[in-house]
Amino acid sequence: MSSFAYPWLVADIGGTNARFGLVTSPGARPSHVAVLAGAEHRGLPEAVAAYLADHAGGARPGAACLALAGPVDGDRYALTNLPWTGSARDLGLPEVALLNDFEALAVSLPHLEGDDLAPLGGPAPSYGVKAVLGPGTGLGVAGLVPVDGGWVPVPGEGGHVTLPVQDERELEVLGALRHARLPGGPGGQVVAEHVLSGPGLARLHRALAEVRGVPPVEDTASGIVSRADDGLCAETVEVFCGLLGSFAGNVALTLGARGGVYLGGGVLPRIAERVRTGPFRARFATNPDMAEYLSAIATSLIVAPQPALTGAAAWLAHLASRADRA
Repeated sequence: MSSFAYPWLVADIGGTNARFGLVTSPGARPSHVAVLAGAEHRGLPEAVAAYLADHAGGARPGAACLALAGPVDGDRYALTNLPWTGSARDLGLPEVALLNDFEALAVSLPHLEGDDLAPLGGPAPSYGVKAVLGPGTGLGVAGLVPVDGGWVPVPGEGGHVTLPVQDERELEVLGALRHARLPGGPGGQVVAEHVLSGPGLARLHRALAEVRGVPPVEDTASGIVSRADDGLCAETVEVFCGLLGSFAGNVALTLGARGGVYLGGGVLPRIAERVRTGPFRARFATNPDMAEYLSAIATSLIVAPQPALTGAAAWLAHLASRADRA
């Protein structure tokens, strides 16, 4: 008999916010959803305890699946953009599964319906290997591979590959970024996450201002997004979308993602129209050797409100089913 007793706790722990929900019965969508600020809690056990006490009526979950923005190694986790590290055993719950946050987002893909996705070009998504990527506090990447009638997620740290610049303007921006205060220090390698993320959008804006010889207009990603149709902010978003297209094309080629490339993360829904009408899709399909291959791949924006929670719930259902068959 399965030990995965309801309710189930599901979570999406990012570098800024920790999102929680409860699954109260088989097939139910996550309910009691709440968003907690990560910086207000010392670590994951404290955040879980606060959610259960303040937002879930003191529920005692029989199982949990936590999607975390950082590498997961067995029952160990270390968030990339938040100083939380530890073990799943620290939570004191009967069954705990850990996933990388984009691994959970990948698991959600077969469960997303029509209104959960917005097309960004190419044919309709098809059966086959899928890729999901997206900018938030960091830049996440994962794959989903069809195996024996089911799906297997493939986590990774693809957001830390080098930035895929193509034209002269981007080369100038890259030069400015190499002398900026980056996470790895000035003068070092510029990786995709340094630009294709919320903090990265602000870095890109400052670098572009330096190239243009003008002062930055905004200091934050939110400010840039709010003025995305105006002057230097509009150019910043344009360059951002072009770089994102090249990056997404590289991910598609690396994974062989003929089943579609899906964009998630917290930044893109706020500039969805600019992603759709800007250079993203053209840059996605631009490749001297594989343009036809890339043109045949669907690209979609995930607009569902909490898709990683859906993925975490689906993964728990998979684990419970496997336990029942054992």
